[in-house]
Amino acid sequence: MGINETSWDAEYDVVVVGSGAGGMTSALCAKQQGLSAIVVDKDKLFGGTSAVSGGGIWIPNNHDIARNGGSDSFEEALTYLKHLIGDATPVEKLEAYLKAAPEMVKYIAAHFDLPYHSVVKYPDYYSDAPGGKAGWRSMEPFELDAAQLGADYDLMRAAYPGTMLMGRISMNQVEAHKLFSRGPGWMWLMTKMFARYWTDFSWRRKTPRDRRLTLGQALVARLRIAMKKASIPLQLETGMESLIEENGKVVGVVVNQRGRRLRYRARRGVMLACGGFESNQQMREQYLPHPTSSAWTAAPPINHGDGIRAGQKLGAALKHMGLVWGSPTVKKPGVSQQITLFVERGMPGCVAINQEGRRFVNEAAAYPDFLDAMYADQARGNHAAPCWLVFDATFRYKYPMGIFLPGQIEPDSKLPKDWLDKVYYRADSLTGLAAKIGVDAGELAKTVAAMNQYAASGVDSQFGKGNTPIDRYYSDPSVKPNTCLGPIAKAPFYAVKLDAGDIGTKGGLVTDVHARVLREDGHVIEGLYATGNTTAAVMGPKYPGAGATLGPAMTFGYIGAMHMANAAVDVKPAVAVAA
Repeated sequence: MGINETSWDAEYDVVVVGSGAGGMTSALCAKQQGLSAIVVDKDKLFGGTSAVSGGGIWIPNNHDIARNGGSDSFEEALTYLKHLIGDATPVEKLEAYLKAAPEMVKYIAAHFDLPYHSVVKYPDYYSDAPGGKAGWRSMEPFELDAAQLGADYDLMRAAYPGTMLMGRISMNQVEAHKLFSRGPGWMWLMTKMFARYWTDFSWRRKTPRDRRLTLGQALVARLRIAMKKASIPLQLETGMESLIEENGKVVGVVVNQRGRRLRYRARRGVMLACGGFESNQQMREQYLPHPTSSAWTAAPPINHGDGIRAGQKLGAALKHMGLVWGSPTVKKPGVSQQITLFVERGMPGCVAINQEGRRFVNEAAAYPDFLDAMYADQARGNHAAPCWLVFDATFRYKYPMGIFLPGQIEPDSKLPKDWLDKVYYRADSLTGLAAKIGVDAGELAKTVAAMNQYAASGVDSQFGKGNTPIDRYYSDPSVKPNTCLGPIAKAPFYAVKLDAGDIGTKGGLVTDVHARVLREDGHVIEGLYATGNTTAAVMGPKYPGAGATLGPAMTFGYIGAMHMANAAVDVKPAVAVAA
């Protein structure tokens, strides 16, 4: 049955569901191409998981590489992705990303005042693989004064505490690298950052949050400012209930806006950019490896697979549903989401052990590889999900550990007393620590003895910690001969439990090279587009480099918007190339 146009509460060319980076980029690009657009989000805050992210985008062959003395090419990047991903993603989809991503970065800088620059020293996660690079491909946004957001500042999701000094003071990727790796001038940098924050009296009278926006905060804020300039409506507390289909084509959405059901027409298309399903325990149980828990995610508790399930009802194909953007996480009391250990594992003087007391992974490995190792060891019956990170008093004094700052800044005496032997564990001997965390004391002693030998020689003969650029990116250059390896010898000894967490899920709707959603038979669902974690990740089972989540989300948001703008003249193939 057709739909009477008078039944619509509002009409737009493009309706975007989700106010993260992918969704807002799509809306802005559609508007720049002459289409009307609206962004709806079920939450009371905008920004989605993008707002709490590092804000980085992985863009091979970007415009900033040559300026920084590097080199890259489409061919090298394609070689790298094909080597990592294999047949998990059709080559046509990889090519579409690699061609459009550099264009997208230039486009958003030129039209929306959203410039990005290369993080020169940030290596690909597998930089030693064919086509890999030891820097340049990961990019981050320029910082922004929060005052430019005006009243919308209070409506933007606050930064992830782990990305800020003391949970308050903003830092960018370059600063974080210098601080956590204790690079030259790190103490002076930290002093300047503290001084800037604490002397900003006028702003701190308004809020403890930092005026200086970096990382995902800068990204989301710049996108929101651009939307306001372009007069694109943003409706919060407006959740999608269902898609409206007519004669096999998606023509609109039903939303619930604070209890009111509204019908919005989408003349050119609906873009689903509303995240994955990391906060949906039922879907986690159905699709992800066990054990799994929504409590372990580092993402805010906002994504429940709404877009994925809406597409499923129309016969959309799904892929990669058993995969996540994985990372070990730790629980900090009073924080709604868990904290991801991006940095700490690469520092010298720690070891990850399973419940048997044995080591099972290169601690400094890229965070998705660490999670894969947890589940692989779990499958061998060694109870590695959760596992433990063990370290000594030297490590505690010098380095952060997710739930607390280095002991020289935040000693044990400053921590809540009820955290001891609940949030973190401490003992005067390894035997005492093993008893507290329930692992075999003999095996723990052997593991630590081996790590101490590796630290002395500089060679980890078991897992190769410190062998790759990504291992060494967050390490301590003052420690020799291996900046990732240090002895675990000085009492007291500590342990923190690591859960098998994530920063989002990878599985979702299968899309083609134009970001159109495909049915299980490979045919396009006309009028339906998707990007970001609502879709099956173009990166498949791998994580090529920092920003390989947001880069595709924004790029395919851009691709989809451009396709919708030209939809009137587009000739749809019978069967499109799937992700």
